[in-house]
Amino acid sequence: MKQILITGATGNIGFEVIRFLYKTGTNNRIIAGVRNIEKAKQMFKDFPPLDFAYFDYENPASFDKSLDYTDIVFLLRPPHIADIETFFRPLMRKIKEKCINQILFLSVQGAEISNVIPHNKIEKLILEFNVDYIFLRPSYFMQNLTTTLLADIQKKHKIILPAGKAKFNWIDVANIGETAAMLLDQFDNYKNRIIELTGYENLNFYKVANLINDSVTDKIEFKNANPFRFYRIKRKEGIVKGMIIVMIVLHVLPRFQKEPKISDFYEKLTGKKPTTLKDFIEREHEKFTCHTPRA
Repeated sequence: MKQILITGATGNIGFEVIRFLYKTGTNNRIIAGVRNIEKAKQMFKDFPPLDFAYFDYENPASFDKSLDYTDIVFLLRPPHIADIETFFRPLMRKIKEKCINQILFLSVQGAEISNVIPHNKIEKLILEFNVDYIFLRPSYFMQNLTTTLLADIQKKHKIILPAGKAKFNWIDVANIGETAAMLLDQFDNYKNRIIELTGYENLNFYKVANLINDSVTDKIEFKNANPFRFYRIKRKEGIVKGMIIVMIVLHVLPRFQKEPKISDFYEKLTGKKPTTLKDFIEREHEKFTCHTPRA
């Protein structure tokens, strides 16, 4: 039996990873690394008994105890953290000090293309520390529509991004969580591999808005914003600079690249087809019902 630390356990991905680890009957011990243990206990109250550890990327003092006796770390990057040297290098030093030699890092499709995005820098950092790794590179999260982009959909009836007509490949976070759970349980079979995880649809945001409109009565539209205007809009909304810059890079770069490659890894691993965007929108229908009347 191995001990697996799940960082970001209360986030969308971390929660799904833990859910699927238990659903698939893991024999490993799961530690949820969280900033607020009492809040996390409520979130996971309907789960089998789960261990918790205080873990905060922005507090290196939390690394020591949370990594005790850990064999595998599920590592992800909180969206607001872009300074890799400040926050991730101390973590990697502590991982090495604790003789932990297995990391599954949740990266992003295309991380190898750009030195600008934080995922690229984290992958290089992990390689620098010479540990066994799995870089799981999923494509564009469907759940971005129900988290990061939801306020604009509900309040402005728009998806506002500097994405132009670029096509993105769409993947359900539940599919990511299931895949990560299986890779963690079978780490030795997949170690030192880079795995791209995608759905089967490459769609631009104009098409996505149309799909949403097929499911709602109050129509929305995709509004392409140039990067400078997008930056100003999001700063006025109080979004931190680092997060805005990452959003711009992730949505502008695909405009100058080929369509995303489609991988069948999820189907080969699980025997199931990935979620379609249409099914996701129908599943999350209530969230796409706009809450603010048009001006």
